[in-house]
Amino acid sequence: MDFLTQTRWSPYAVGIGIGILSWLSFLISRHPIACSTTFAKISGMIERLFRGDKVAAKPYYQKIKLVVDWQYMLVVGIVIGSFISALLSGDFQWQWVPPIWDASFGGGVIPRVVVALIGGVFIGFGARWADGCTSGHGISGTLQLAVSSWISALCFFIGGILAAHVIYRAIG
Repeated sequence: MDFLTQTRWSPYAVGIGIGILSWLSFLISRHPIACSTTFAKISGMIERLFRGDKVAAKPYYQKIKLVVDWQYMLVVGIVIGSFISALLSGDFQWQWVPPIWDASFGGGVIPRVVVALIGGVFIGFGARWADGCTSGHGISGTLQLAVSSWISALCFFIGGILAAHVIYRAIG
């Protein structure tokens, strides 16, 4: 059980684990692994607190249903599991500004939080626009050989490479 205390796991072991999890997800729930719709559901649930049942009348929320389902619990499990993993590995720490950000852009908390929020909005918008996120398209969709998912996965890599190039060029 030493692997539970490692800060980095073998990508091969993790890939096998994700493959098994995907297989079990299809077998047990008859649904692929996906996460981004959960965040849309959460926003709808929060909106429903303020606007009542009017929210459920929106066509998009009728399509995705504002309920706590297995996908919602998957996201909760990812958050809890990540926290437990960070604690077990001794890697947990409170940190508002990572060292790489500090080296490139300074140690200001407000600019870091603003950029993180803007990035999160762009990622959420893109995931809903693409009708799936990296887990929905990149794992489950490519597993099913969906052309749209292969195109999305290719775009994820291109976007990641370009973003890393821009960020690391700013450092150097």
